[in-house]
Amino acid sequence: MTESVARSRIVALRFQPLGKLYHFDAGELADLRAGDFVIVSTSRGREMGEVVGFMEDPGTPAEGGLKKVERLATAAELVLRQQWQRRELEAMIEARARAAEVGLRNFKIAKAEYSFDGSRVAFLFVTEGDEKPDLKDLRKQLQRIHKHTEVELRQVGPRDVAKILGGMGACGLEERCCSRFLTEFSPISIKMAKAQGISLNPQEITGMCGRLRCCLVYEYEQYVEARKTLPKRNKRVITPLGEGKVLDVAPIKQSIYVLLDDGRRAEFLKHEVQPYEELKALEAKAMAPCGKHASGQCTCGRENGQDEE
Repeated sequence: MTESVARSRIVALRFQPLGKLYHFDAGELADLRAGDFVIVSTSRGREMGEVVGFMEDPGTPAEGGLKKVERLATAAELVLRQQWQRRELEAMIEARARAAEVGLRNFKIAKAEYSFDGSRVAFLFVTEGDEKPDLKDLRKQLQRIHKHTEVELRQVGPRDVAKILGGMGACGLEERCCSRFLTEFSPISIKMAKAQGISLNPQEITGMCGRLRCCLVYEYEQYVEARKTLPKRNKRVITPLGEGKVLDVAPIKQSIYVLLDDGRRAEFLKHEVQPYEELKALEAKAMAPCGKHASGQCTCGRENGQDEE
């Protein structure tokens, strides 16, 4: 993705800071640049998005093709957008009060988001537990308050809420990864921690959102690739100090921790260790005849697997 002036007609837009990127066809718009704000039509209506970059190959387009960028946003629309954004905090506080009045429990409104022209307002909420909340009364009250605005109640996950609220990360960084640079959340599983040899203590692998930390995915692929060339635990190996059993490996260092048969523990680099089974197989192959004895073309100097005296 290029980041300055459009060479491709496919643009990447985002509608919220650090939000997910969406692709649109720039059409006949000339001199479109990263940082410009444009008006597009989305499934939720007309939105204002920021041009982040330009795609040479966005992959397989959605059914029906990419939607087109309508036009550049005007200066008046940019000012209007800022005015509505300044009302979002007040709208969120009011909505939280109304949610408490109607008795919604285990329910929290995390943010209010106005469209650039104030025609819609979305209240992003999160719930605890599996029970689906009844939002009819809350929706009615909010619609009475926002008479000329379309009200949407949109459920988000704990990771989205952590991104919205910001703050210190569980690792001690002054700003969470999700609030600083992540535009999308990748699927995270416990096997990613296991592959990297990270302690499975919940405090070590859980983020401020209560879910597995996003950083578990950062180096996962490198660890998986590095492990492919190393012996597995409990495998027999031959080292410069003798035979032993693999206790553990350090994939990034490409080193192997071995319990030797004499009870000693030692660390070896990958090239210093030979798998026991592999070495024995090579020895057996070296001792076997070459298979050309019957034709009289043998040059290996052995018969029936025995060296010539």
